[in-house]
Amino acid sequence: MSLPARLGTLLAAFLVVVGGAIFVVIHYLLGGPPTVDYAAGVTPDSGHVVKVYLQEDPQTTIGNRPDWVSYFIQDPKTHKWVHTTLFQVPAGSTIDVTILGYDGCTPLRNPYWGKVTGTTGNVEYVNGKATPVLNSWGQCSVGHTFSIPGIGLNVPVASPTTLAANNSLCSTSPCTSGPHTTVTFSFKSPTTAGSYFWQCRVPCGLGYLDGFGGPMQTIGYMTGQMEVVS
Repeated sequence: MSLPARLGTLLAAFLVVVGGAIFVVIHYLLGGPPTVDYAAGVTPDSGHVVKVYLQEDPQTTIGNRPDWVSYFIQDPKTHKWVHTTLFQVPAGSTIDVTILGYDGCTPLRNPYWGKVTGTTGNVEYVNGKATPVLNSWGQCSVGHTFSIPGIGLNVPVASPTTLAANNSLCSTSPCTSGPHTTVTFSFKSPTTAGSYFWQCRVPCGLGYLDGFGGPMQTIGYMTGQMEVVS
């Protein structure tokens, strides 16, 4: 093979490698779910109250995994539901969270995850009623959890409890109607910036080993990140 031909072959191979790297960066590193910004315009450590809205659904009909359960987060500017589990909050602020529980009930593997921890007063409010614990073994009452281990936060998200409600759940995501509960709670964000992993603790990855695969381990579905900015 002549020198120009060898150079051409090497150049072509180099371009293939570069193109592959660009594809990986764009589609896997930069192509993930968006981050909903609740910190914009808020001065950290100001004692400001930030209101965060989420919902959890029994399916994700807007994506390529329609049978996966998923969280959605509401954009504070547009008030539209975004298919993501990434959000930002300011440091040192009170975070008021509202979660709309549209999914049905699943007994917790460990009753520990039914205990509310890390919230103001260590309680959550289910349809306006304060409770420190949800007993999913005594009653079909928990759909998922919202848990941030790094700050000791665990909130079992209540589900519709009747058989009729569980048989007529919302079927189009993001949900706008159908049986659901409204869970509210508050907590203080850390005073320093950092990234805090969060996840549902209910093994809701049906079809995967022990229910902990699929949506349970995928950003944008049942696991996410809270970014604290200063």
